[in-house]
Amino acid sequence: MIELEDVPLLRDPIMIAAFEGWNDAGETASATVGHLIGTWDAVPVAQLDPEIYYDFQVNRPRITSDTGRREIVWPTTRIFLAQDTPLDRDVILVQGIEPSMKWRSFTEELMGFAAECGVGMIITLGGLLADVPHTRPIPVTVTSEHEETRQRYDVEGNRYEGPTGIVGVFTDAAHHAGVPTLSCWAAVPHYAGASPSPKATLALLTRLEELFDALIGHADLQEQARAWEHGVDELAASDDEVAEYVHSLEQTQDTTELPEASGDAIAREFEKYLRRRETDD
Repeated sequence: MIELEDVPLLRDPIMIAAFEGWNDAGETASATVGHLIGTWDAVPVAQLDPEIYYDFQVNRPRITSDTGRREIVWPTTRIFLAQDTPLDRDVILVQGIEPSMKWRSFTEELMGFAAECGVGMIITLGGLLADVPHTRPIPVTVTSEHEETRQRYDVEGNRYEGPTGIVGVFTDAAHHAGVPTLSCWAAVPHYAGASPSPKATLALLTRLEELFDALIGHADLQEQARAWEHGVDELAASDDEVAEYVHSLEQTQDTTELPEASGDAIAREFEKYLRRRETDD
């Protein structure tokens, strides 16, 4: 771990982590953490030594001149601290890249940093390709390995079995260390998952707002989400097979989610609308 700044005594901190790569369909998770870093004016406090964890022929360094002089930016995992948040607690934000090697050492370093800072909860974000239509709200699944956390946030346990990425490994390490976890995954339409998906990023942010019971600024994400959906509309309209497939996904999702059109669900949405309107005023 390369320390960039001294970390002060923190207020009941939580950690939110996302990693580019296999866990990040549509750049959904990494864009969400990037949005939080910008919105909360988070400052970098540490980073992992890239020489240990990354194959630079897979994740190549970049030459930039942002500071007025040319320099090399190495691909790595960086840790930021946000203290001006609406959560009444400090937030450590991990913005990283899935490592090429030494995954256990990688997670041990992150867990060591979390322990030193007194992190009381770890939230991991992910994006996965799924059979969902782009014209409907992006589904976000939240799970936890801890019974008390599941009851507190009204979420399910994780029943997935199969190949996993660094998000799964990191979540498992937190669970074995006794740190409560939440894992939030946005389902990105697989036929539109190659490019950034601001609609999925917005869905993840909205779900975090619900979990925290706090408002997070959306900036221009709503406009970007509408533009993304319009672009995918045009793509679908140009291919009859894609259009028919999207229509079948819409019918399936509408049928599955009919119970959500309850009075309680409508009341919750209206309450969120009023709160956001008060904030904007």
